[in-house]
Amino acid sequence: MQKKQLKLGLSLVSNGTHPSGWRLPQAAADCALDFKFWKNIALAAERASIHFIFFADGAAVRSAAADNDSLQYVGRIEQFEPTTLIAALSAVTGHIGYIATASTTYNEPYTIARKFASLDHLSGGRTGWNIVTSWSEAEAKNYNRESHLAHDLRYRRAQEFVEVVTGLWDSWEDDAFLRDKASGRYIDTNKMHVLHHKGEHFHVRGPLNIERPVQGWPVIAQAGSSGPGQEIGARFADLVYTAQNDKQAARAFYAEIRQKAVAFGRAPSALNVMPGILPIIGHSRQEAKDKYDALQQLVHPQLGLTALATKFGDMSAYPLDGPIPHDFPQSNGIRSATDILDRARARGLTIRQLYQSMIGGAGHLEIHGTAEDVADQIADWFQDEACDGFNIMAPYFPAGLTDFLDQVVPILQRRGLFRTAYEGSTLRENLHVTRPAHPAASGSEAA
Repeated sequence: MQKKQLKLGLSLVSNGTHPSGWRLPQAAADCALDFKFWKNIALAAERASIHFIFFADGAAVRSAAADNDSLQYVGRIEQFEPTTLIAALSAVTGHIGYIATASTTYNEPYTIARKFASLDHLSGGRTGWNIVTSWSEAEAKNYNRESHLAHDLRYRRAQEFVEVVTGLWDSWEDDAFLRDKASGRYIDTNKMHVLHHKGEHFHVRGPLNIERPVQGWPVIAQAGSSGPGQEIGARFADLVYTAQNDKQAARAFYAEIRQKAVAFGRAPSALNVMPGILPIIGHSRQEAKDKYDALQQLVHPQLGLTALATKFGDMSAYPLDGPIPHDFPQSNGIRSATDILDRARARGLTIRQLYQSMIGGAGHLEIHGTAEDVADQIADWFQDEACDGFNIMAPYFPAGLTDFLDQVVPILQRRGLFRTAYEGSTLRENLHVTRPAHPAASGSEAA
């Protein structure tokens, strides 16, 4: 039997994941809208046989900054609309896949179905859709709303949204387009399937005005870890993104969501779980630690205090290098806030050390060490069934990513844990994800 190998993607955001990465002397702080930069990154990733590049997205300036004074320190304001960027990148690459986020809250199913079907044809079957419900109040205010939809409502809408999109992708059987010049028949209307969807949130007739996507359906990814988010992932997703920084917790999540996939009649192997990882690589462990410390020291206090205020409450009136207070105005933030603060106090952390410990990888696994150290931890999680692979998050550009591609990937390849070439022509083929058959092939119609 062929040895199971890692799946590796790149989770890239403008100016890098670490909020202070762009401030490093060696960082490219103006790369967010530089197409030449993104083209070179895509080509470098393709040379390393990376499976895909994933672009997160939100239709707003999304920041927890309370005012313009705080906002001016945020280094991820501008970014390309990802499907536009993917259309351009797919034209200058030939193998690597691309996955874009598109919200089910502030879009319409027909638009998303058509857009991703088009991308799949343009790229030769190398695209995927990351399903999100949007979390930002700022997005709501850009789409004719004063406040965000309630959580349960967003996820009910998302379930129906995905049903409609996948139904529209099946508007035509794979051989419906005849283009028969002799007879003059362009399509076989017996192989056209009009959706006629009427549900709680959407009334969509169909059919889609484009041929069935190259991959049947573009690859479906999902990033929410709430209960309803996991339900969507288990039912529809080929890839699940998750933030995990403890191996045992990651193993439990991996087992649970695969079990949920089985409950929907899917094989556990149909779903790939890929946590995020933020690697900071040095030629020695000391060099890597020095890089990490430099990044942490560059986190502006305004950014750090804003991050703490979102989760715990306002600590801005207290000395940054003093102890974590007990009597500050607390927020309605995360439910585990008290436990986190108690553990931080027990470790003797200052306010500055608290925000530095939380802000870099946004809750994902952070590793700083040599290339061998990073490869060892990746291998350990993979071989201990904590994941099927990882999404690599670059702390800054370009070296924060190219260090991984040039140093860690060859180690994983030498160990037989990662491939040295693309096996197929589509993203599904390279991920070893089955192409969905058209429902008519088994004599049944889509729900």
